[in-house]
Amino acid sequence: MVDNTLLVGRLQQLGRHFPAVPKNLETAPIRVAVTGAAGQIGSFLVNFISQGRMFGPYQKVILQLIELPQAEKALAGTIMELNDGAYPCVHQIIPCTDPMDGFKDCDVAVLVGARPRGPGMERADLLQANAKIFQAQGAALDKVAKKSVKVLVVGNPANTNALIASHYAPSIPKKNFTALTRLDLNRADSQIASKTGAAVADIKDIIIWGNHSATQYPDVNHATIGGKPLREVVNDNEYLNGPYITKVQKRGAEIIGACGKSSAASAANAACDHVHDWWYGTSGKCTSMGVISDGNSYGAPEGIIYSFPMTINHEGEWKIVDGLTIDEMSRKRMDATGKELVEERKMALGI
Repeated sequence: MVDNTLLVGRLQQLGRHFPAVPKNLETAPIRVAVTGAAGQIGSFLVNFISQGRMFGPYQKVILQLIELPQAEKALAGTIMELNDGAYPCVHQIIPCTDPMDGFKDCDVAVLVGARPRGPGMERADLLQANAKIFQAQGAALDKVAKKSVKVLVVGNPANTNALIASHYAPSIPKKNFTALTRLDLNRADSQIASKTGAAVADIKDIIIWGNHSATQYPDVNHATIGGKPLREVVNDNEYLNGPYITKVQKRGAEIIGACGKSSAASAANAACDHVHDWWYGTSGKCTSMGVISDGNSYGAPEGIIYSFPMTINHEGEWKIVDGLTIDEMSRKRMDATGKELVEERKMALGI
């Protein structure tokens, strides 16, 4: 018999990736579907999941890995590496080229694969191309996934792709579709840590509002460092109101410029952080996720996927943090990113 006391102690020592301890450490395997599993982000992600970075080091997972038929050979290679990793968390690996197989009975779906913008492609063209992909994926999820499935969209434009998938999965609750802005939040925390010398773990309650794009708004007005107001600790409003915001907004482009390819390991890490918190809860702490807007929170337009501050309970139910004071500068930035998302919805879905 396993001594759960020792396991709990070990989990608590592992730091921020595993802050929550499942009540029953001998639960059934979690079925996780990942699209684009052999791609740049996907290959990091499936290894991270296998290591236990999404659900903890003792939770078994069944990996349902989905790729395009032309990437079947690359997927086979990815699976070889997963097998060679001999990860104790991995209960089974199921390779798929058909989403109807890949999403079958899944508990969590991470949609990584998306159409990248090609040379000369306008934003409207990109959105329409992705609309076809995420329409098919939404329809497949609707038919074969569990109705309780938690769907995270990583592939850009993530917010609107999540909206498209949700639109074509009418039998799955809208609240079950989310977009990744945790990468932006992690970047926002990291920049403040670099500026101040503070530990990332001591930085709390930075908020990412709106779209995962260059219009997103990293808001530090409600944040703290070591329990003190962040603005007081940094003591540089010119930086916080200008270069800091731009740095977070354009970090992805900066990485592409430096190494010739987009963020991969950091995006996969953020996806693990996002799903972990959604599955186990945030223990009262605030995080940021792109979720469906009902039009009643902070002036965000109804019917778009918009990133809000939120807490998540231990049953995986998210709740937007209400009642925060919004200053004039924040209001303008929040409205601008909401307007962009309404325009994207129009281009992708015609509504």
